[in-house]
Amino acid sequence: MNFTTLDPSKTYLITGVAGFIGYYLSRKLLEHGCQVIGVDNVNDYYDVNLKHTRLGNLDPYEKFTFIKGDISDKDMVMQIFKEYKPNIVVNLAAQAGVRYSIENPDVYIQSNIIGFYNILEACRHNPVDHLVYASSSSVYGSNKKVPFEETDFVDNPVSLYASTKKSNELMAHTYSHLYKIPATGLRFFTVYGPMGRPDMAYFGFADKYFNGEPIKIFNNGDFENDLYRDFTYIDDIVEGIERLLSNPPKDEGQHKVYNIGNNSPVKLMVFIETLEKAISNAVGKDVQFEKIFEPIKPGDVPATYASTDQLQKAIGFKPETSIEEGLQQFADWYVEYYKLKD
Repeated sequence: MNFTTLDPSKTYLITGVAGFIGYYLSRKLLEHGCQVIGVDNVNDYYDVNLKHTRLGNLDPYEKFTFIKGDISDKDMVMQIFKEYKPNIVVNLAAQAGVRYSIENPDVYIQSNIIGFYNILEACRHNPVDHLVYASSSSVYGSNKKVPFEETDFVDNPVSLYASTKKSNELMAHTYSHLYKIPATGLRFFTVYGPMGRPDMAYFGFADKYFNGEPIKIFNNGDFENDLYRDFTYIDDIVEGIERLLSNPPKDEGQHKVYNIGNNSPVKLMVFIETLEKAISNAVGKDVQFEKIFEPIKPGDVPATYASTDQLQKAIGFKPETSIEEGLQQFADWYVEYYKLKD
């Protein structure tokens, strides 16, 4: 079975195009000759220079159109659908971050709830072949049973961010049921790689090291019961999405939710040691982070671990990039991008 059937005759609308996943997915689509309409409000949640770099890399493609705007603006969203008539919509625009949702809840409701509602309304009034949207592994809350399966009970989120993502799944389910919108939600598991999000731990650790500051590790210094995460390399994520785009749910409800993760969790301390080695290789000298251990933060969960059987069954795909390979790619990019090599 060949699942990578990107259709260059279709128009793809990618929201959050200046974001990490949005950028890589758009680049892949453009390389296949697809028409991509990218929307992003280019907010300053993290370094906008990185967002502009990503957009600058997409700019040379003839079939790329960028619209600066916010999906919480319903009139703008409706106008885009009316004008460009997208066949496939990938909604990646969202306010990300578990901890930030405790400090600034308003933006999560605005972007993740109202913004997603506007996308659903637009798909209702302008029928599409497939709506793919970002959910998150955070919907599993502090589930003790691992690996996390799509059939698990997910009604106990431990952050507002997780609540908004669970809400997205419920909203998409309802719209699919009522208006026959083929929709797929993807529960992302800690996506990392070059040009990633600076608010993510691995990126922050690199920043701290090069600024001569200690890194803070929120695991109580408990190595026996360390936190562990299912880190998923960006290229694997993009390949998974790419295979899904032309394979909308065929069942009556027309709505599916999949885990998209590495199915191979890594303890936080192992991850940190692997990052130290990767940066050592990138700069050509031994790198050791200065470490401060602190209690686990509110909203953090002890483990994320994806069962990816359903995704594999649907599109014949399982991520394969090892943590060593992925972090080396990140470290090499980081050192070059920030010109840190002696």
